[in-house]
Amino acid sequence: MTETLNIALENSYADDLSGFSVSWNGDMVPAPEIVLFNTDLAENLGLETLNSPAGAQILTGAQALPMSKPVAMAYAGHQFGNFSPKLGDGRALLLGEIVTDQQRFDLHLKGSGKTPFSRGGDGKAVIGPVLREYIMGEAMHALGIPTTRALAACTTGEQIMRQHGREPGAVLARIASSHIRVGSFQFFAARQETDQVRQLADYAIARHDPDLADQDDKYLQFLIRVSERQAKLLAQWMSVGFVHGVMNTDNMTISGETIDYGPCAFMDRYDPQTLFSSIDHAGRYAYGRQPVMAQWNLARFAESLLDLIAPGAPDTAVQLAGDVVNNFMPMHLKIWENLMRAKCGLTAPDPSDKSLLSGLFQLLDGANVDYTSFFRALPNQKTVISLFTDPGPITQWHAKWQARIQTEERPETQIFADMDAINPLYIPRNHMVEAALKQATETGDTTQVERLISVLSTPFTEQAGAAEYSRPADQSAAPYKTFCGT
Repeated sequence: MTETLNIALENSYADDLSGFSVSWNGDMVPAPEIVLFNTDLAENLGLETLNSPAGAQILTGAQALPMSKPVAMAYAGHQFGNFSPKLGDGRALLLGEIVTDQQRFDLHLKGSGKTPFSRGGDGKAVIGPVLREYIMGEAMHALGIPTTRALAACTTGEQIMRQHGREPGAVLARIASSHIRVGSFQFFAARQETDQVRQLADYAIARHDPDLADQDDKYLQFLIRVSERQAKLLAQWMSVGFVHGVMNTDNMTISGETIDYGPCAFMDRYDPQTLFSSIDHAGRYAYGRQPVMAQWNLARFAESLLDLIAPGAPDTAVQLAGDVVNNFMPMHLKIWENLMRAKCGLTAPDPSDKSLLSGLFQLLDGANVDYTSFFRALPNQKTVISLFTDPGPITQWHAKWQARIQTEERPETQIFADMDAINPLYIPRNHMVEAALKQATETGDTTQVERLISVLSTPFTEQAGAAEYSRPADQSAAPYKTFCGT
């Protein structure tokens, strides 16, 4: 069956990093079926033939491609600040890598069954969280934010017990430039296995930063690159109101891609304390704390590399790595400020911009105004003022903003067009996501999911018949909560 698919996979992670994973196979499942298939992504990677009954066997882990060497990857991680030395792929498998146009991508399954890292879990996933990750990944991709992407969502024919009872079993097949995490390095650093940390770092550098391979200080430069990617990623998250929800070190990639869309959501009304995760009781990963936690995670990554940065000179290593970590926040804030200036239509730097932006967020905080709607409405004075209960402060701020954009060299029509190109009209509104997932879970009908993904694929362009996708939820609705799905 699998021979006819003719898909070439490489297995550099399994082959080059002995002892960094466990060879493993997915569970047999009674009735594998593809319910959503990412045709555009598949065509780009040469994986079109997976959209078939034979492909469903592959994409659930029930069968392996002839060239595949499936493995469960080992990693550790700080989970809500507490270190777990042995986590790993407890319900996931790396099937191998697709190489196209000199780029390497992982083909990875989530929900394919128990592995040696399952820690008492069932190793399974259910359709709701699988489809959530599909939706979120495609939305982030369309917004231009680095992310893992779903190749397919499959059902297995099983019924899996979760917090709301039995739900349809499912497997997500996803694509990433790699699944190497901060926790991947922590796994070996915690064991003081410096040779293994070096081996993993060399592999990661060759894969993600090959220009560093021959530099004398390549490990320090690698830390800087990861810091730069994370600083930019967090600025992009913040610019669109995204809340990851579970920024543990095992959920932070060294590639700078968003990974593991568990209890994630997009903020409706602006509030730095916005929190959706049902398990984050202390608000560790609230919207406004995300950059701080990213810096904390970077510090843990830096600790893992100390023996490589300055071998035999621990004080020097700490100083060099500490400088990188300390530079994270200024770098992040500069990127964030540039993004926010662009969202407000500003390109030519002006000393007044910091004050203008800080005034804006002071105004938004506590005003009960939808974050996404505000920026989209900003060019229209009447519309944006109507979003506020008290029109006085926003009227004053808007007048300052209008005076500021007059200093731009572009005509106003071009400024507003540029703003529409960066301020989304459509995001994965929480109530729309939940309605679509509810339909799919309870009836097996993915029509609403498919329609939502279609709208989110062009988030900056107004679409006929899609007005409901741009509207916030009714403010009388109960506080929104999300779950990991494990």
